[in-house]
Amino acid sequence: MNTFKIIALILLFFNCTSSESEFLTGSEEIRSEYQKEFKYLALGDSYTVGESVASNQNFPMQLSERLESELNTSVETKIIARTGWRTDDLQNGISNTRIDKPQDLVTLLIGVNNQYQDKPFEQYEKEFPELLGIALNFVEGNAEKVLVISIPDYAFTPFGQSRDVDKISREIDMYNEFARSIAVENKVRFVEITDITRMGLEQPQLVASDGLHPSGEAYSKFVDRILPLVEERFKD
Repeated sequence: MNTFKIIALILLFFNCTSSESEFLTGSEEIRSEYQKEFKYLALGDSYTVGESVASNQNFPMQLSERLESELNTSVETKIIARTGWRTDDLQNGISNTRIDKPQDLVTLLIGVNNQYQDKPFEQYEKEFPELLGIALNFVEGNAEKVLVISIPDYAFTPFGQSRDVDKISREIDMYNEFARSIAVENKVRFVEITDITRMGLEQPQLVASDGLHPSGEAYSKFVDRILPLVEERFKD
């Protein structure tokens, strides 16, 4: 009789251990799914890399940090951007960089150096749609996962004041209007942040120490507008 009791206890022990193991495995799977790592690719120039601000203060890193905090998730952020890059430079930069597909989010902010370097507008008309096509390819054609961000207006900075401010603003508007039209045509959302940078003279704290680029505070305001557009996508 004692032998049967011992066997029964052993079987009960293994059954409980198995159930507990299955429970822990299931919990780990749920936690893993909840904390899924999302891939974010930021394409651009100095306004994306964050010239003259700390590396964690550019808008891609601030956006990633806020997404991680608010959604309790992990964001793998890759930035392809350099100060001075035009549309053709960005194309070359992308071609020379290994990028995993698919990405969960791509932001595109480019064009100020085409304007600043007095390149023909026709170059932007040709290369910006190509870049947007590349961005869409990284998300397998899902337009909801791409954001085009408007070009800041450097006329409203101490540096810009030494140049023809009316010309700068007029041409920035022209570039932005074209970018918006191409975004709409491709069903991609366009985020307007130019007006934030046009407060740079009234609110000097929005300009970085170099007197030209946006400050970390300005980038935070960019993120205030970008974040609501991507939160739902990252929840899916």
